[in-house]
Amino acid sequence: MAMQDASYDRLRAAGCADEVAYVQACLRLFFSPGTDSVGASHGEMPVPAISAANVADIARLNKVAVFLLKALGRAAAAATPPELPAWLDAYRRRTMAMNATCLGDSILIHQALRDRQVDFVFLKGPLQQHLLYGDHFMKPSGDVDILVSPTGFAAAREALRAIGYEVAGKSRSVWWVRFLGEQHMVRDDGGRASTVDLHHRLQQPGSPSPRDIDGFLRRRRQVEVAGAGMPLISASDTLLLSCISVAKAFFNREPCAGYVCDVRASASRLSEAEQQKVLDHAAEQGLADTLLLGLRAADVLLGGAGTLLSDRATRILARIENADLFHMVIAPWLSSLRWPQRRHVLWELCGREPVRYLAEAGWAASADLSRRIFERPALVEPGRGN
Repeated sequence: MAMQDASYDRLRAAGCADEVAYVQACLRLFFSPGTDSVGASHGEMPVPAISAANVADIARLNKVAVFLLKALGRAAAAATPPELPAWLDAYRRRTMAMNATCLGDSILIHQALRDRQVDFVFLKGPLQQHLLYGDHFMKPSGDVDILVSPTGFAAAREALRAIGYEVAGKSRSVWWVRFLGEQHMVRDDGGRASTVDLHHRLQQPGSPSPRDIDGFLRRRRQVEVAGAGMPLISASDTLLLSCISVAKAFFNREPCAGYVCDVRASASRLSEAEQQKVLDHAAEQGLADTLLLGLRAADVLLGGAGTLLSDRATRILARIENADLFHMVIAPWLSSLRWPQRRHVLWELCGREPVRYLAEAGWAASADLSRRIFERPALVEPGRGN
């Protein structure tokens, strides 16, 4: 299990059904601007009973606070708890400062890796947010995520060391490098610390990984930042990576509405022909059912899209009712939730293929054994539970 945020116990004790419904209503308003107000979109909920502090915690844990701020700009003023707008605005300002720093670090990293002729792409972060939402500052990005091929991992690490980054002690172990397929690298210039997550894999053990990591590099696109072309994963890979993040959060029982919003934003840009190509692409990567999990999560949180992708998504984890899946996405701290066993989720995400399931389960067991041998409890990062 992942280490839980301190707010989990308080939210669990409070129940927060109205606050969860309020956050959902705001997110649906963000993606469906035609709705008149938050109250109208959720049956005129009793707004005075809603705790602004609990709404803030739910939004923070799901990384959707800026979505709420933008949605409430379209909603009736009476539908907003009085203290909430100021908190959301402060969160937005902090996100802008954090992501502006992240963009500056990305430009420096891009230059360093390009000079060393290291093949790489940026993952997630402000660059992706701008393409999905037209805004670099939708979700806080505290570090820069980059992907390289397994063969280019050492060269990328040395290029980053040349500009002052060093491997964080917690990520030196076999478990991090071999099984998680990443390392944290940190540069401290005396005023602040800058962190890079250097990846050569894209999923933790326990969920299916992409079959062709190098394909993410081949399909990259260029986005312009400060006059320079920056490599970012393709539109189809952005959707797949968002679904991978949903599966990872589901495995760790962490809130993931922010990733689910990325799934909806990515999928909504695709024509029906492009949707079929994404289905084929996901199947080639061995991620067809991971894709469907992310799509079904988007439908239960944000409303069915009525598309080819949505129609296909209804079959994944069909034994879980929509209401339960909704709460697993946005409020996994609820004690009333009956979570499926992880091996059952892995079986579904492997397409119920015995050979593939055994391979993925064996990989997860090897990773767990490695972690027990090589990882000291004090060095295990929060959120990296097995």
